[in-house]
Amino acid sequence: MTTSRYPRDLLGYGRTPPAPAWPNPGSSGDAKICVQFIVNYEEGGENSVLHGDAASEAFLSEIVGAQPWPGMRHMNMESIYEYGSRAGFWRLWRMFTERAMPVTVYGVATALARNPDVVAAMQEADWEIASHGLKWVEYKDYSREDERRDMQDAIALHSAITGERPLGWYTGRSSQHTLELAAEEGGFLYASDAYADDLPYWQETESGPLLVVPYTLDTNDMRFATPQGFNSGDQFFAYLKDAFDVLYAEGEAGQAKMLNIGLHCRLVGRPGRAAALARFLDYVQSKPDVWVARRIDIARHWRERFPHAAPWRPSRLSKTAFVDVFGSVFEHSPFIAERTLTRGLGAANDTAEGLAAAMTQTFRLASKDERLGILKAHPDLAGKLALAGDLTEQSKSEQAGAGLDRLSEAELNRFTDLNTRYVARFGFPFIIAVKGLTKDDILAAFEARVDNDQATEFATACRQVERIARLRIAQIFEDAT
Repeated sequence: MTTSRYPRDLLGYGRTPPAPAWPNPGSSGDAKICVQFIVNYEEGGENSVLHGDAASEAFLSEIVGAQPWPGMRHMNMESIYEYGSRAGFWRLWRMFTERAMPVTVYGVATALARNPDVVAAMQEADWEIASHGLKWVEYKDYSREDERRDMQDAIALHSAITGERPLGWYTGRSSQHTLELAAEEGGFLYASDAYADDLPYWQETESGPLLVVPYTLDTNDMRFATPQGFNSGDQFFAYLKDAFDVLYAEGEAGQAKMLNIGLHCRLVGRPGRAAALARFLDYVQSKPDVWVARRIDIARHWRERFPHAAPWRPSRLSKTAFVDVFGSVFEHSPFIAERTLTRGLGAANDTAEGLAAAMTQTFRLASKDERLGILKAHPDLAGKLALAGDLTEQSKSEQAGAGLDRLSEAELNRFTDLNTRYVARFGFPFIIAVKGLTKDDILAAFEARVDNDQATEFATACRQVERIARLRIAQIFEDAT
């Protein structure tokens, strides 16, 4: 089996997310929630044989379950999209501008190019126009080179249309290459092709760190056009309100988050749905300490407050370096470190707790003879190796911390007697994680355990080995960071 690194980050911020300190214009203190509205402008950039595509569009329309029509125009589909540019956009534009609420547009470059009046209105309202790609098409089967070319063409066309390059990127129908390409391009302050968190985060890529401002597919009007989605404005409003209320309460408790609301001109721009959105906008504005922001403003705030700092990532160490650092965590048994790395580590193992869990699993998966060998590799407490100064540095430090290097003659004799009896009975030294224990605590445990049966004491000793390993790993992380 070859060494592999699990590429996904299942840990994120874990139990202690950062306090974002969202700006709170006009009020003292931090905002309790950041709310962000995204208008996806895709109309005129969707799949169509008119655009050189192989088939008609089949995604996110009133025609639930639509299928592509190869080589043919789908007039109903086209007119549904046209509603978004002709009517839906203007309804949303009026709704947000009348309330002076900022918006980020995910603008498909070819769609923007086909409607200059819409672009002018976006700029008049000071909406951020982020790039939503060259065309509103599926990229999962594109080669990296072809996707890169379309990204470059999208940036060039977007810049020509708006007068400035986009600083945010969201493909939407993305591939495994999308975030890597956004980082490689080098000019984006953030990318959003991820749904992994309620807060922005830095993602390590081949080209360096990339700020991800994650998007959402649940508080999103796309669910009006999917099975098991919203079938009325009331459902949409209730869902948005519940999401807002939960995150607002978390902000009141000191853990503020970000709420994304995804909108499409052809979907929520319809009157029966727009009414629900209007109610939600008014609800948001009725609450104090709410920061309604564009995504570029969120990105700039995050970059200033939480600039990228490369964390210490043991999962990315070479095999030699990893074994050098962690090979002695299980006493004189570097094979535990080697096997742990070979089994595969990921971001969730780049904490003391996460790595200890992975190495403990490896220890528990070892054969009984191998675990017995690890037990036997441990030194006697206050035994001959200690007296001779031949303990490992970790064992020496641990025993010294419990005062076992400063025993009276009577205490030394007592430990020697117990060591002799214990090894004769079980075939391995007495093992206990001594951190936080006194000599008296250790002697009491020693005297209690020496009368255990073989199976009980083997299990007890193994648990102590695991605890010692956890403590050693925690100390390594503390020293490294």
